[in-house]
Amino acid sequence: MRPDATRCLLLIDDEPAQRRLVSAIGARAGWWVMGAPDVEAAQKILLEEQGADVDAILLDHWMPGPEGTALIEQLRTVRPELPLLILTSQTSVSVAVDAMRAGANDFLVKPLSPDRLLGALNAAIDRRKNKGELRPLSEKITKPLAFDEIVGSAPSFRAALAIAAKAARARVSVLIEGESGSGKEVIAQAIHTASPRGKKPMITVNCGAIPANLVESVLFGHEKGAFTGAFDRHIGRFEDADGSTLFLDEVGELPLETQVKLLRALETGEIQRLGGRATHMIDVRIIAATNKRLAEEVSKGMFREDLFYRLNVVHVDIPPLRGRASDIPPLARHLLARIAEQPGMRHLSITDDALAVLMSYGWPGNVRQLQNALFRAAVLCEGNALTAADFPKIAEESTYNKRSDDYHAKAMSSGASNAALSNGPGITLYHGDGNLRTLEEIEADVIRLAIGHYRGRMTEVARRLGIGRSTLYRKLAELGISDAA
Repeated sequence: MRPDATRCLLLIDDEPAQRRLVSAIGARAGWWVMGAPDVEAAQKILLEEQGADVDAILLDHWMPGPEGTALIEQLRTVRPELPLLILTSQTSVSVAVDAMRAGANDFLVKPLSPDRLLGALNAAIDRRKNKGELRPLSEKITKPLAFDEIVGSAPSFRAALAIAAKAARARVSVLIEGESGSGKEVIAQAIHTASPRGKKPMITVNCGAIPANLVESVLFGHEKGAFTGAFDRHIGRFEDADGSTLFLDEVGELPLETQVKLLRALETGEIQRLGGRATHMIDVRIIAATNKRLAEEVSKGMFREDLFYRLNVVHVDIPPLRGRASDIPPLARHLLARIAEQPGMRHLSITDDALAVLMSYGWPGNVRQLQNALFRAAVLCEGNALTAADFPKIAEESTYNKRSDDYHAKAMSSGASNAALSNGPGITLYHGDGNLRTLEEIEADVIRLAIGHYRGRMTEVARRLGIGRSTLYRKLAELGISDAA
């Protein structure tokens, strides 16, 4: 029988090590993991009394094609209502499309991220009784964007981009903070691309996806025989990134003992492989990102203060999507254009009623969730344009949020909807205390908005603002605004 107060995941995988990893991840969040070596064994479990306890299925080693589709159909014949997640080493968007069309609810890519797995399971369980586009897809549209290609005109977002663009030209460390899915990796890639190191690939490490006992080996490498199972020398990600940029995603998840070694590497420019005696000089530029507030983690004793200051030379704070709802229409169109470039997809437009529905939702998963919702809708759409009918769960939950949250009530007001649908974000006129902002502050926001809206084409910006180019550049200098704002 299942333990009390837990949910049950049926993992179909013949590798004991993978079962132990998933079991450990699940146990932290109250999931009991039941294993099956193959689909036939899983079907047997589902038909027995213990099968009634299963809340979700995770199928490993899935491959696209008739055989993969047949596996999903086998499971669906027994328990068609169960959320079914696919785990594979393939990262192609076309594989995600095949998995969804075969009947999967989500698509996870190895190496398995604990946060990603738990997020997908929780999302699937929360919506188990409803079919809808809110079940996330893990597919990523990986083409990097330059600063002038990043979509968003909200003043807070453009201000964050301006800081990031200035930092790109220097070698200083950058700390990017923002909620999950808000675009931290996109900003990090733009910083790297605009830097002198942009000709080399940026090396990415997801600190939250690495087991604590392996994180030092992943970052710094190890020598043969350094520990049980170290049969060969391993080059760490720091050495891989020599002369380039190392992006430490979810840096707040690093164990404290690893933080000490990371601080030393940043201070001295030297690393030492596990089990080795020699040190190696490296030239690495660090960009770190976290969905936590590291200053708060420092006060709790969960993150080293000296490392925080070493990483936080330049701070970039990415606002959540709910704080820039007026960016949703251009973002939706941009994401649909990128989705259309993927194998098996086609160009789709989106109607105003669909955009109004998207605007009214709070997007707890931010831009990533918006992309996933659009991706799912695009896969299932039979017409040439996405309409409100293609987002039934979004519309349903938006209606609820509208009743329960003042922010969503404002977003659904006709003024807010009209402003967003015309890509015209508003300018804040008042401070939080109710007093008017200064003309200088308002003027700076207007200029940032114009630069973002016209993608940095300064002649067009000056023309639309009704001023000369020389006057525009003088105002940029006076207000301390970058032309990347």
